[in-house]
Formats: sequence, C-alpha cells, structure tokens
Amino acid sequence: MAQTVSGDSLSNNAPDSLIVSPDTLSVAADTLKPVKAGQKTSMLDGKIDYMAADSISFDIIKKMAYMYGNAQIKYQDISLNAAVIIIDFNKSIVSANSITDSTGKSIGIPDFTQGTLNFKSNTLAYNFNTRKGLIKDVITQEGGGYLHASVIKKLDNNVSETGSGLFTTCDLEHPHFAINYSRAKVMPGDKIVTGPAYLSIEDIPLPLALPFGLFPNKKGRSSGIKIPTYGEMARLGFYLMDGGYYFGINDNFDFLLTGDIYSRGSWALKPIVNYKKRYKYSGTFSLKFATNILGVKGTSDYSKKKDFFVTWSHRQDPKARPNGIFSASVQAGTSKYNTYNPTTVNDYLTNTFSSSISYDMKVGQNANLTASARHSQNTSTRDVTVSLPEVSFGFNRFYPFKRKVTKGKPAWYEAISITYNMNLRNEISTKDTLLFTPEALNSFVTGMKHSVPVSGSFKVLKYFSWSHGINYTERWYPKTINKTWIGETTIVDGDTLAPHVEVDTISGIKAARDYNYSSSLSTTLYGMVNLKRGPVKAIRHVVRPSVGFSYQPDFGRAQLGYYKTVQTDTLGNTEKYSVFGNSYMRTLYGYPGTGKSGAINFSLGNNLEMKVRSKKDTITGMKKVMLIDNLSLSTSYDLVKDSLRWSNLSLSARTTLFKKLQISYSGSYSPYALNAKGIPYNKFEWDVSGKPFRFVNAAWNLSIGYDLKSKVGNSKAPPPAGTTAAEMDEITNNPEMFIDWDNPWNIHFDYNFRYNSISNAGIRQRKVVQTFRVSGDVSVTQKWKFSAQTGYDFENKDFAFTQFSIYRNLHCWEMRFNWIPYGYQKSWNFQINVKSSVLQDLKLTKKKDFRDNL
Repeated sequence: MAQTVSGDSLSNNAPDSLIVSPDTLSVAADTLKPVKAGQKTSMLDGKIDYMAADSISFDIIKKMAYMYGNAQIKYQDISLNAAVIIIDFNKSIVSANSITDSTGKSIGIPDFTQGTLNFKSNTLAYNFNTRKGLIKDVITQEGGGYLHASVIKKLDNNVSETGSGLFTTCDLEHPHFAINYSRAKVMPGDKIVTGPAYLSIEDIPLPLALPFGLFPNKKGRSSGIKIPTYGEMARLGFYLMDGGYYFGINDNFDFLLTGDIYSRGSWALKPIVNYKKRYKYSGTFSLKFATNILGVKGTSDYSKKKDFFVTWSHRQDPKARPNGIFSASVQAGTSKYNTYNPTTVNDYLTNTFSSSISYDMKVGQNANLTASARHSQNTSTRDVTVSLPEVSFGFNRFYPFKRKVTKGKPAWYEAISITYNMNLRNEISTKDTLLFTPEALNSFVTGMKHSVPVSGSFKVLKYFSWSHGINYTERWYPKTINKTWIGETTIVDGDTLAPHVEVDTISGIKAARDYNYSSSLSTTLYGMVNLKRGPVKAIRHVVRPSVGFSYQPDFGRAQLGYYKTVQTDTLGNTEKYSVFGNSYMRTLYGYPGTGKSGAINFSLGNNLEMKVRSKKDTITGMKKVMLIDNLSLSTSYDLVKDSLRWSNLSLSARTTLFKKLQISYSGSYSPYALNAKGIPYNKFEWDVSGKPFRFVNAAWNLSIGYDLKSKVGNSKAPPPAGTTAAEMDEITNNPEMFIDWDNPWNIHFDYNFRYNSISNAGIRQRKVVQTFRVSGDVSVTQKWKFSAQTGYDFENKDFAFTQFSIYRNLHCWEMRFNWIPYGYQKSWNFQINVKSSVLQDLKLTKKKDFRDNL
C-alpha cells in the first residue's frame, strides 16, 4: 500500500522534545539534539511518499507511523528502504531497522540514500529538519571503496564522522583485506581522513601502520603521491623508480613529476604535462633528463653520460579553426637515452625517431599553405636530418575551359584540368654531435620546386578511356658548381698540388626546368559463363587492358646550361657533370636528366570470381567467391634505345583461399638471352632456346592465420560490470592486461612462407624463409588462467620470442607472473596487487629486469 502525507497534516501546537530510546540510539545525544520545551519546531517543508508490503499503522495521538515489510519512504532527495520504518511526525524523525528470519539471517537491512550518499546499516535514525542522523553497523561506498563503521554520525553539511571501522575495495560484507582505523571523517566529493591506521589481510593485522590515513574521494582528477617501484639492477644497483607527485590542477591541465634514483649514482627526472581545452586542442609534453653512471670511478670501464629525450604531441580540434590547423608530433633526444633508460624493450630496440611541427591553412577557397619543421634521426649511426622551414603551397585542381553553364554534351577540352604545387625546403644532414656547432649553419641546403601538371581524360568510341598528361617542373637552387681542370702543379698554403679538378661554388639562384608527356588508352572487358548444374551458378572474368606512351626530351644539351664538360686527367679524358651538383653538392629536388626517353607501355589486369549457392544468404541464395584477386602482366618498349628495347615482363598474382590462406606471386622474365659472360645481349631468348622468356627472379608468399577456440563463451566479452573509467583506460592502452574469463581456451596459429629465386648470370639462387608463431591461453579453473606465446625460426633453427604468463584472480586482489626465458627480453616479473585503482600502490613486486641483459 502507498500513502502521501504532507508535512503539517498531523501537526499541533504542543511543545516538542526529542527523546531517543537508549537501547537503539544510545549515542544520539550530541547528534539528534532534543528541542527545548516551549520552542516551536520547524515543520516538514515537503510531502513524504511512503509504502509497505505488509502493513502501515498510525498513532494519531502520538503522530507516529509504523511500516512493516519492505517499507519505503521518499522525501525530497532522501530515499529509505528497510524491513521496519517508524516515522515520528511530531519530531520529524525517521528510524529504520532490519529483522531476523527463521534462519537467523538479517533481512530488510536499512538502505539510506541522500543525493550521492548511500548507507546500509542494521539500524539508523534521521531528523528531516536538522538533516542529521545516527547510523549503526554501516557499510557505505565512498571514494571508489567501501567504508565499514560501527557507528556514523551524519552532520547537516553532509560530512560524516565515524567510530572505529575499516576502508577496503573488497565488495564483500566480510572483506578479504582492509585498512583498519580508530575513527574517521568523510567529506563527500573531497576526501576521507582517518586516525592511526594499519593493514589487515583475512583479519590478520600486518606490521604496516600509518599515523593517519588520507583517501581521495573526488570524481575526476585529484593530486597525490605516486609510490615508486623498488628493486635491484646488476649495472645500476638498487633503485627507486617512477616515484613522484601528480598535480591534478584542473580539468584542462595536469602535471606528473616522477624520477628514478639508483644506489650507484644514476638518476633521472621525467616530468609530463597534459593539457586540454574542450573543442579547441589537447596535447602531452614530456622532457626527460638522465645522468647514467656505469662502473666504478677510477676504473677503465667507468663512464658518466648525461642524456635527454623530449616528446610532444599536440592535436587541434578541426572544428576550432576549420581554415587553420596546428599539429605537432615530436620525438627527439640523445643517442644513448633509450640505451640506459628504456621504458620497454621496444624503446631499447627502436633506433629511428622523427618529428613534425606544422601549420596548415586554407588560402581563399582554392589554395592551401603548409609551413612545417621536420626532424629525423638514427641513434645507431647518429645521423640527423633537420628541415627548417619546409613550406608547401598549392592550388586545388581547376578546369580552365569548363563552361559555367553546361548546355548539351560537354566538349572534350572541358575535361582538361590544371593544378599547381610549390615546395620550399631548407635542410641539413649531419651527425648529432655536430648539429649545434657554428659550422652547421653553413651546411644547410636550400631549394624550391614548382610543379604544374596538366591532365585530361576522354571517352573514345564509347568504351575506351583516353588519358593525357603534361608535367612541367621547375627547380630553383641558390648555389651551383663549376669545375675547372688545373693542368699544372700548384702550391697552395705550402702544400704542393698535382694537376687536378678544382670545384668552385657559385652563389646565385639558377633554375632547372624539365617537362614530359604521357598518354594512355584503357578499357574493361567482362565475360560471364552461366552454369545450370552443380553448386557453381556462374563464373565471371574481368580483363583490363591498357596501352600507354611517355616521352621526355634531352635536357643535357649544352645550350641549356644544366651540364658542362671538364677534363679529368692529363690524358685528356673528360666527363659530363651537372652544375647543380652530385657528390660535391647535395640537391633537394634533383635536376633534369640527360638523354631523351620515349616508351610504349603495355599492361593487362585480370580477376576471376564465381557465384555459388549459399544457405546463409536468405535474400538471393548466392554468394561471391573470388578465385583470383588480381593477375597482372606489364612490359614496355623503348623507342630511343638502339638495342634491348623491350623491358622485362612483370607478372604478379594474388588470391585468398578459404578466407584464411593468402597466396601471392611476383616474377620478372626477360625476352633477351645471355651471352657467354652472363650479360643480356640483343638476341631474343626464343631464337636461342625456343622459349619466349628467360627467367630473372620470382617470389612466392604464403601466409595463414587460424584460430581454435572453445565453442562455449564469448571470446570478445566486454570487461566485467563495475569496471572504473581508469581501469577501462588501462585495458584500452594495454589490452593484454584484460583477462577474458568467458573464453575457456583458445589457440592462434600464424604461418608465413616466402620463397625467393633469382637468376644470377644464368645460375639460379634460391632462398626459403619460414616463420611460425603460436599463442593461446586456457582457464585451468575459474580463477586460474595460463597463457603462452612462442614461435620457431626455421632459418636459424631456433625458437623465436617466447613468453609464459600465469594469472590468478583473488577476488579483490590479483596475481600475475610473466616469464621470458631467453633473448633480448629475457626477464621475469611477479606481482600481487589490489585490483582497484584507488589502492593501486598496494602491491608486492619481484622481478629481474631485461636491462640487466643489455
């Protein structure tokens, strides 16, 4: 039954007093204070909705309501459920109790909710006017954990004070572990502060105590100490690693400052800044410093190195400024940083890094401008390349002859389009030790390139596509070279120089222009064979033939000034060289080539598929099966050469069988025979051996991936209910951390086979490369999971990367053991920890670090 009673429906003018029964609210005197005689009591300022499954009775004289059996009341933001609820309208007090069933089990335990607060207890009393309450034997969820208390006093500002109790992240009524305290104060949305506290596991106190406890109770970011991991490394000694402090400044900015310290003197500082402005931009910046000390001072193997590594990632929301986007991706540092300070094995094995900082903007409606700075480095060779600045500008494709208003069929010339692109780059390539020296400024190379492609495509005889293209390229360089033959012995700065070629650098912008023309004609042919019997209903063959022509004039003519001739020795021998440099001076965009070129190109593409009956397709009853994804042949004929005009015939094919097995082939065949020295000469293979082509090289690739799994369960089950946002982020970033208990077992196989064959002077050389990998896991029980991965290297006849892992679900705790028995990553790691991120630093870790093998 349900009832609604207004706050003053049972009111009178009699004086009020608050009398609490000593057997149920013996400590209520300081919380639910009695009202003095003659003082007017404030009435309830809203209605109370209440109901009970068993019965409701009223005492009109005493202004009391008694509700039994799954009783419920609602008042403003307050909700209360219990086996027994008693409302004293005269004093604005509600009390609730549980009852005991025939088995001695408590049922109908009072469940109190006010806003975001929730309590479960055996007994409670609450004053609607003062908004104070007294709750006994309570369990409430606070700060991502559970608070168990013998008694809680709820104050009018939503702050709660508790007597002795415990804090845990275990959701059981009798938790597996807890942090026990003598008293505590709970400030919702802020923190939980306790008195002296100690850790207990399975009710056994451990010698881990604190003078006070402080637990964050905030949603979102909160500042706090990051507990370091500890251990020992053979080369660096004992360590405290990744310890520091997290500053959760606001929703737009946070800062993590961590560091490492080693007993042999090495140290590292690793600040990380995250920033975000909603609908504007977001990013992460990190600048890591490290001093690495190896060996003992005074010995030959002693070394002290100072290293750094900087990373920066900046992303702009495209909606913030649609006409201009700034982005950054930076990875740069000293060559030895990841040798001594890698976070993972992949960091240690990675030796190439690159960076890019760019700004892209639209210029008007039809043009784009990009300005950027780029960097790349190889930490093994210590080579560094820096481009500063790098600018590109371009117009969108436009049709200069297209009519604004189209009437009738478009003319052929309306399909002609033009684009324009400009690239400017200032670049240096040097060693990392020389990058910041004064001499580096003179090592920059600058160049600019203009490209104007003109193209068009037209239909010919309805079924053919005819495409044309003219590409014009112009390059500007601020320096050129001039070579001079010095035929006499000279003395320069006291050194005697024999006759030689002297190279001079000439400043001044010089342009290098070239252009080429290309044309192609293509069509598509379809063939279909319908079958009336059998499961195969039709076979379709698609053929795409194409023929093309390309031509480029000779830009090595002397009148163009791109090439010159210089004597190279006392015998009068000469060589032709480019004024834009080669081994003497690097160019960014190349330069025109010598000699004209012209060729006719031929290609033929094929694919083959069939239609078969399918019971799964309820609409057409058919499905397509691809027999050959692609089968292509191509060759060309050179119009300029005086011999060996035909190029090699290239053949490639690709298909997939049973949706698992991927097969591909590529090969090259020459139409010309070999002479006695194994060199191709101007005679067809057909005339020598009767074969149309001579084998040059070929490669077969075969790969298959296959899964075996239990038919019970879901291999892609989502994380369990109650997973926090922080835990979801951890699963997203480290999917291997997620343990899928819904899948009893699974095994995955990967096999790759590559066969290479090459003809060297008529002698075939063959090589076979095979790799095999297998991974899987099995749930030994509902709590134990075993997983492993390994592989086999057929060439070296040895096992590849191998790892074994054991996971044990301990309800509110978890245990992991990972073992890599050999290789660069040889290591082991054992960890037992609390699952919840609230107490993520409550863990025990033992490991042998892979860096001990470096």
